[in-house]
Amino acid sequence: MGNGIAHVTAQHGYETTLYDLSESQLDKAKNTIAKNLARQADKGLITTEEVEKTMNRIHFTTQLAEAVANSDLVIEAASENLEIKLSIFKELDKMAPVNCILASNTSSISITKLGAATQRPDKVIGMHFMNPVPVMKLVEVIKGYNTSKVVCDSIMDLSKKLEKIPVEVNDYPGFVANRILMPMINESIATLFEGVAGVEEIDQVMKLGMAHPMGPLQLADFIGLDVCLAILKVLQDGFGNPNYAPCPLLVNMVQAGHLGVKSGSGFYQYTAGNKELIVAERFR
Repeated sequence: MGNGIAHVTAQHGYETTLYDLSESQLDKAKNTIAKNLARQADKGLITTEEVEKTMNRIHFTTQLAEAVANSDLVIEAASENLEIKLSIFKELDKMAPVNCILASNTSSISITKLGAATQRPDKVIGMHFMNPVPVMKLVEVIKGYNTSKVVCDSIMDLSKKLEKIPVEVNDYPGFVANRILMPMINESIATLFEGVAGVEEIDQVMKLGMAHPMGPLQLADFIGLDVCLAILKVLQDGFGNPNYAPCPLLVNMVQAGHLGVKSGSGFYQYTAGNKELIVAERFR
């Protein structure tokens, strides 16, 4: 998500610094951005000159203080883990200029909680981009309890300048997208777990019957099964409702390291860009 956000901001004329703890992750991000820009150029969506200008606007660093020193906006895109995000926001609050807006790309974690970890809760907001960022139009703009209208309006305007379609929502567990999506994915996994149908059959029903572009199990693989599990736990804790409890199959797959596309296997197997069904006979 981080490299996708950097890609989009730089492509639209903003000087952008991409920070990570690891040099190897930064190298990987740089290569990914270059490949995605080249793909856009091959399709005639941008020129080769725009590719070069975009890459020149992106700076890479392993030093957080250097990354945020002159920033007007910081967008955090770390793991979907509350403690990690709280720690990052405390550091950002110390290092970023006093007028800098601090945004999170979180899928479900409370913006109000993140804001409370800073001395600038009025300047903390959610910018939930969809993956892949250069392609997907939606940005969920999440107002924390203390987020100011000025900051919200500014982020709505920026999102439009990035050629996205922002939708303003309030800060409740899962916001809108994942409050609706994750129970559907969880129920799809339970349908597999209970032997009602196989992986491909479940996805086909939702694609052909509900006009979804991708089946829920394949979508879960693309999101990351660990991320799905983390969001469902946020929903379960936030609402205190056992109906949001993650399916045991999802829990077991994550514990076993089958995380979807990122690990090479989930409900489907992924090798060199090809997809093969995992045999699901044991669930039939």
